[in-house]
Parts: sequence; structure tokens; C-alpha cells
Amino acid sequence: MSGRGKGGKAKTGGKAKSRSSRAGLQFPVGRLHRILRKGNYAQRVGAGAPVYLAAVLEYLAAEVLELAGNAARDNKKTRIAPRHLQLAVRNDEELNKLLAGVTIAQGGASRLAHYNKRSTISSREIQTAVRLILPGELAKHAVSEGSKAMFICLK
Repeated sequence: MSGRGKGGKAKTGGKAKSRSSRAGLQFPVGRLHRILRKGNYAQRVGAGAPVYLAAVLEYLAAEVLELAGNAARDNKKTRIAPRHLQLAVRNDEELNKLLAGVTIAQGGASRLAHYNKRSTISSREIQTAVRLILPGELAKHAVSEGSKAMFICLK
């Protein structure tokens, strides 16, 4: 065992493929993994945790952008403005509940709460946090997207 991972031969010659593309995601899995590691949420981070988190964040972004795009179109505009984001979030019951303490003009992303100071943060713990944080249908869809991405990426 001289530091070669889980044994086997190293792939040579093939083109590198990002974990985001393996999972079919646009959000950066590698960057989220780094953020989870450096954020002192746990000593270690499971391989599925950043994939799951990326899928959930991508789903939420797509949901907000879809509604904001509709709001822009309703106002006969081709560009999404902060006002359209505000209308989209405040007119959707679940997003409004999720972003109740957020001022759209200011932004202000908050970090994940210190859920548990355990030695490893796993995709299961992120799934539980998602279910606790997101309301109703939003949580179901986010969990579904996260599970799908994990299945594809870790296959």
C-alpha cells in the first residue's frame, strides 16, 4: 500500500472528467467538497456529500430562476432583475418560507449550521439537513435530485 488509493491500475491517457459532469450537474462538486472540508463542519467529508449538496443547490437555483424568468416575462422584460427575483420568491409559498429572513437586494448567504461535530459528514446527514431546512415539496424534489446525482456519480 504505497498511497495508490484502493489498488488497481491508474488510468492513463484518458481525458479527465469532473465529478460535476459525472453526476450530470452544472454546480461545482469539487469546489463544494473543498468548502465542506475547510469549513470545519466535520473532520472528514464523505464522497457523496458534495455531490448531493451540489444537486440540491442546483435544483434550488433552477427553481428560483424559473420563477424569476416567468416574472420577467410577465413584465414584458427579457432580463431578470432583482425585482423579478423578489416577486418570484415572495409569491412562492415554500421559497418564501425558506428565504423569509433574506433581503434580496443585499444578498447575504449564510453558512450551513453546525449540524453535528462528528468525524465525517455524509450525504445522509446533508439529506437530513435538507429535509429539516426546506419545506414540503421543495425538500422532496431536492432530495430526489441529490439522490439521482449521487447514484449517477458514484456508479
